Parts: sequence; structure tokens; C-alpha cells
Amino acid sequence: MTTQQRGEETRKRLLDAAQEAFALYGYDGTSVAEICRRAGVTKGAFYHHFPSKQDVFLELLERWLEGVNAQLAALRAQSRTVPQELVSMSETMRRVFEEAGGQLPLFLEFLAKAGQNPQVWQATVAPFRRYHRFFAAMIERGVAEGSLRPLDADAASYLLLAFAVGMLALGLLDPQGTDWGQLTEEGLQMLLQGLERT
Repeated sequence: MTTQQRGEETRKRLLDAAQEAFALYGYDGTSVAEICRRAGVTKGAFYHHFPSKQDVFLELLERWLEGVNAQLAALRAQSRTVPQELVSMSETMRRVFEEAGGQLPLFLEFLAKAGQNPQVWQATVAPFRRYHRFFAAMIERGVAEGSLRPLDADAASYLLLAFAVGMLALGLLDPQGTDWGQLTEEGLQMLLQGLERT
């Protein structure tokens, strides 16, 4: 294994360890020492890869968002109409709930820290604004193609974002309460009925 490969492996172990620790103990309850213990590395190795605990936190946010972005791009490429894209999105949400594991608590931790730290707020709000524009453009495409009724694309976009964030939060607060993936699919179908041209 080359030095570069060892470095990449150490960085990945640190990120995975930090994700686990943040999900279990929260940001404030997680120390650099705990991340290092879980990753099996020294503090020197940690600071070689990350200037601070916050930098690890922000990189985890970016890593999570890269996965979301890739899924949205794939959905758009596979769908012929906007309603098909929205239905596919609901199926993706089901997979998010099934695969999320410890990431849902981390998602809530991102939101909590955003209210306390301007740098985390900026890193968190920028993607939400980007997703708002993404959904607004999707709604406008649907209206233009005739599959959606004429409506306020900005308002509909905020509604879709609120639905997605709300379902993630509910799934976090009561993971055993119901099949959140199935409920998300059903809820998005209900929203779609209100958006589709009849």
C-alpha cells in the first residue's frame, strides 16, 4: 500500500468514526480523542488530515450531500416526465430510510449546529437553497410539459422540501413508529395528485 493510499484509508476511518460518534453523542459530546479512539489513530494523524473537529463535521455534511446530489441527478436522467421523477424520488426516500442507519441523527445534528454556528449554517443553508431552486425548476418543467397544473413553483418547491425534511425528522424521532419509507411514498403520491394536471 502506498503512502497516499494509507493516508486516504486513515482519512476515511476518521470520517466514519466521527460519523458514528456524532450520531451517538452529538457534536458537542464528541471529542477529537473519541474520534481518534474509534478510528484507531493518534491525534497527530487526526490533525494531519483535519484542522479541527468542525472541519470533520462539515466534510461529513458535504459527503452526505454528494450522495443526495448523485441520486437526484440519476433520477432526472431516468425519468421522462416530472411526475415520473417525483415518483422515483419517493422510491429513493424509501432507500434513504433503509440505508440511513446512524445518518439520521447526524442530519438532526447538522440542523442543530446550524442555528449556533455561522459557518455550519452557511454550509447547511446553501444546499437547501440549491434544492429549492432544483425543485422549483422541476415544477416549472412540469408546467411547461403539461404534466403539472399551473402553480407557484417557488411555493411548491418549499412544500416538497418541507415534506422531505419533515419525514426525515419524524423517522429520526420515532424510527419504529411506522414504515417511514412507505409513508413517504404514499405522502408524495398525495402531493403529486394535487400538483398534476387533471
